Amino acid sequence: MFDSFEAKINEYIEFHIPEFHKRRLESLSGLKLKEVLKRKNIYLYRAKNVTTAGDLVKSILDAFLSSQEETMFGSFLEGLAIYVCSRIHNGHKSAAEGIDLEFMENGVVYIITIKSGPNWGNSSQINRMVDNFRKAKRILSTNTTGQKVVAVNGCCYGREQQADKGDYIKLCGQKFWHFISDKENLYTDIIEPLGHTAKERNEEFAEEYSKCVNVFTKKFIDEFCSPNGSILWEKIVRLGSSADGKY
Repeated sequence: MFDSFEAKINEYIEFHIPEFHKRRLESLSGLKLKEVLKRKNIYLYRAKNVTTAGDLVKSILDAFLSSQEETMFGSFLEGLAIYVCSRIHNGHKSAAEGIDLEFMENGVVYIITIKSGPNWGNSSQINRMVDNFRKAKRILSTNTTGQKVVAVNGCCYGREQQADKGDYIKLCGQKFWHFISDKENLYTDIIEPLGHTAKERNEEFAEEYSKCVNVFTKKFIDEFCSPNGSILWEKIVRLGSSADGKY
């Protein structure tokens, strides 16, 4: 039997996870073949010797959708983390630039930037996060009459052996979920409710995905294949890379 906290977390997930599936499905309906082709590294697919239109379209579409899904699901996890922390520590969405979550515990103000996994950014993106932490610390230290402010980069999955990064603490996976909830096993407890209606939603997505692959493949053959069926690689490269935009 779940306690009230676990029940509330399950309710939150089951209420909000359909929105992820809805956005995932909507991402298919708005796609245009040329826009997808423009965003992918065509040289890579040529080097991999992809020779059939269907295989190329499916590979490019899968890579594009995977990137979109990571972003969409990352937003869902961020919302879940904020909700969890609000239940336990009265945490709330921060007003500070680049800070996702803020709460106070035992006289310490914690400011948190939430990412999906540990390998989320390059050096310039990490430096930007550190700058945001420093700005938020200055503002909060002034507003809270000198109270201690601790910056945290929280990652929803993965692990990090060295938590102390100098300007901030990096907590990943179990350590992050434990930190915001005081529940040691929350990181595994949330797996089950994430599957709510997943089968039905994925069947719906699979049907629309198949239609999209078929439509894209036909369009690709009509515009980017020669009469004998060969892929016109140079034309695809010009589509995304020519200086004048002509292909």
